[in-house]
Amino acid sequence: MTKYREILRLKSLGISNSRIADSIPCSRNTVASTWNRAAEHHITWDNVKEMTDAEVEELLFTRQEEPPSDRVQPDFAYIRKELKRLGVTKKLLWTEYLEQCRLSGGVPLMYSQFCYWCQQDEMKHKATMHIDRKPGETVEVDWAGDPAHLIDPNTGEITKVWVFVGVLSYSKYPYVEAFLNEKQDAWITAHVHMFQWFGGCPRIIVPDNCKTAVIHDNNWYTSELNVTYHEMAEHYGVAIIPARVRRPKDKPGAEGTVGDISTWIIAALRNEQFFSLAELNKAIREKLERFVNDPFTRKDGTRRQLFLEDEKALLTPLPSSTFEMANWKEATVQFNYHVYLEGMYYSVPHEYIGKKVNIRSTSAVVEVFYNSARIASHPRIYGRKGQYHTTVEHMPKEHQEYLEWNGERFRKWANRIGPSVGKVIEGMLTSQRVEQQAYRGCMGLLKLSQKYSPARLESACAKALTFSSCPSFKSVKNILAASADQEQESAEEEKPNTHALTRGADYYKGR
Repeated sequence: MTKYREILRLKSLGISNSRIADSIPCSRNTVASTWNRAAEHHITWDNVKEMTDAEVEELLFTRQEEPPSDRVQPDFAYIRKELKRLGVTKKLLWTEYLEQCRLSGGVPLMYSQFCYWCQQDEMKHKATMHIDRKPGETVEVDWAGDPAHLIDPNTGEITKVWVFVGVLSYSKYPYVEAFLNEKQDAWITAHVHMFQWFGGCPRIIVPDNCKTAVIHDNNWYTSELNVTYHEMAEHYGVAIIPARVRRPKDKPGAEGTVGDISTWIIAALRNEQFFSLAELNKAIREKLERFVNDPFTRKDGTRRQLFLEDEKALLTPLPSSTFEMANWKEATVQFNYHVYLEGMYYSVPHEYIGKKVNIRSTSAVVEVFYNSARIASHPRIYGRKGQYHTTVEHMPKEHQEYLEWNGERFRKWANRIGPSVGKVIEGMLTSQRVEQQAYRGCMGLLKLSQKYSPARLESACAKALTFSSCPSFKSVKNILAASADQEQESAEEEKPNTHALTRGADYYKGR
């Protein structure tokens, strides 16, 4: 038997007649006649890939004008509708048709006949013929090639704005919005607004290979999705399959609609002046409403009608929350076990000091990752630059001990050492606007008591108080390091001998 099925498969791959004839094998005339017969009856590889060669032969060479009258007639309207649904095939519908015939006692069509008459019915309803992408399956996204413009009302300066276009592949139902740039924030925001406009999400997004979508490595097969773009896709439960570079047929809906958008929306607004992005997008929305309600040129209905009737119900419902975009940044953990982000500092476990980490930040949360594992999470800090948000568990043990101290505890400790130490600590605690700002110096003084005797610390503080009413930790430390406190003690020991040699004023009375 001639392998008609294989002929159609190889022809669908673009193989030449001579090479197909060598592969089957058969004559080149057989290949040509089979292909011509298939074209005559509008039969494609997708129609026959589930059939046997015998069934394909019957399908190709049947000459009936109407289905056999002695067989149960399929409900072709129902079949057309069901074939639009994801996962539904003619083989499945034929199986269900057989069961209906069995229950009713009727004689069914053979599978090849069933497929043939379904194909003929599809030809009578060209708007619902076989399509590569089913309703609710794919949206194609891109930036329009021609930018729009804004005028600065104060300076008259003309600024370019970029127009985002998203198109549902089946209904050609579009979404259009202008942005000030083509950066990631605009790209993600455009997708969020597009899903809201559709009232749901398709299964697949087909973007261009722009930097906001794909991390390029000069190889389409190994390129990675932008992290934030991937997070957005996960939030909405969609898959992202980028189009190949310089392959406009990978997203024909967007490519074609971009041209229409450029003509009927952007070009139509070319003689109008806009002074704000909101004003421009309002005008775009008005044009868009007219565009989706205009009748198709080559088939009945409008884009909106086709979308509402065949596609909207098949979209995935929107999640309960809107996606909040996150920014990613690489940073090195500083020696104080904190990472820096936009003027603020956030702690990580001290074991990661010197390691390179990835910071994920939203308007509410800052998260730190190491080798894809989250090692820290903090609320986002706003306000004065240089603020710290520190988790106690991230600190080394000795630093955690530091946190156990407070002003009152420092005062009690100092007074036990001596009055001069107490005065120095009190001066430190009251010299700052916020008491906690003095804790570092107080802790330094506490550490000195572990190196020097209480008597020496007391003596050093006494000497420091002779220089300043509010001496610093550094001044006390320097006195101890130079042993200046011991010099004072020696001087006081010698003081009584000096006074014994001194004559008082009474000695000279009467002289």
